[in-house]
Amino acid sequence: MTMHLERGLTTLNTTKRKRKKKFTNSQIEKWTVEMRHHNKRMRKIHCHHMQMTIDEYIDYIHGQYKPKNRTETVMSTPWQSSGPSIRSTENIPSHYSSASFSPCTKKEPLQYTGERRLVGIATMHKSNMVPVFADDDDVNGSKQATEIAKMRRG
Repeated sequence: MTMHLERGLTTLNTTKRKRKKKFTNSQIEKWTVEMRHHNKRMRKIHCHHMQMTIDEYIDYIHGQYKPKNRTETVMSTPWQSSGPSIRSTENIPSHYSSASFSPCTKKEPLQYTGERRLVGIATMHKSNMVPVFADDDDVNGSKQATEIAKMRRG
């Protein structure tokens, strides 16, 4: 046997509960302090219309508060665009000083200026790049290149 409801009946309690009006003095004092802090925060963030009296704040705490409508003076002036802003001066020269620090100058290219002759670059292990130089006894640098190749494989 299953449990079903007749059409039009519900198991939900849809009646609104009435709020009890009796509060202790300590509760009211605590809520008064909280209301002052709330009003101070609203003034700081320029929401003056969100400030409340103590009765409104107690309703706000218990979920019974209905916000008041904003005044018509605030809402009556619609926002209007003034159009795009156009610069009045045609050309503004950049400020340049010879004594100023200019970090955007082009870097001079690096050039090898050593005494030894650089023959090439060899890979010793994975991406470890090693320069290969030509010495006095090895004119074309093949001796050093074969040593690096043997180290790499052995």
